[in-house]
Amino acid sequence: MQRPPQVDPKSLADYLEMMSRALFSAGLSWKVIEVKWPGTRSAFDGFDPETVAAYNPDDIERLMVDPGVVHNRKKIEAVVANAGELIVTDRDFGGIEKYLSSFASNEDLVADLHRRFKFMGEFAARYFLFGVKFNEDAQEQWANEQAEKMRKRG
Repeated sequence: MQRPPQVDPKSLADYLEMMSRALFSAGLSWKVIEVKWPGTRSAFDGFDPETVAAYNPDDIERLMVDPGVVHNRKKIEAVVANAGELIVTDRDFGGIEKYLSSFASNEDLVADLHRRFKFMGEFAARYFLFGVKFNEDAQEQWANEQAEKMRKRG
């Protein structure tokens, strides 16, 4: 049964990487993303938020031709925008963990992720939360549902 990867985030880069993996995975095979991910990580400078947030149009063009990256301009631009928003959110809440814990319900958090970050629809938001092991019971249920859908598709 295929499930999204998980990490124990130790830095803002870990959160940006999982968020980026979630948005690139939306609408694509997890296997495609898995194969490309080492190249994607390298191309995005290890997902260092300060570095990625400072990317300019030349960096976007570089990523659009990098063989290790899924060539979707809007998703690439979303990673850059999300790096900046992650930095702001981390600062405003005194840490990403505090931000994630500041909501009354998982649904409210998913809605805010969708509002605050680009390409973070319900699938990507829940993938991200599962990936960073936040509110594990709720995300575990989601992951099991996703795995069952994948199994049925064959």
